[in-house]
Amino acid sequence: MRRRRTCFRAPAHPYTQALLASVLTPDPALGIPDVGLGDSYPDPTNIPSGCRFHPRCPRAFEDCAQTTPDHIRKDGRLVECLLAVNG
Repeated sequence: MRRRRTCFRAPAHPYTQALLASVLTPDPALGIPDVGLGDSYPDPTNIPSGCRFHPRCPRAFEDCAQTTPDHIRKDGRLVECLLAVNG
């Protein structure tokens, strides 16, 4: 349970951050949040090279398309993100 709370309070992966920021609110005046995920959907039969989230990640950089991130332990949890490794 603690890990789940940590994921919601302080997500380490940019794609998780964007997903959580995209949650709709009950106030229609706030509109639909644009968190940079784009409007395309992943194709599970054609997984991209490198990080599988890079086509939809708002913080992806060139290496993300080429290098598959390893599982690393950061702040007591597992993260698969080149940003976590590089800084």
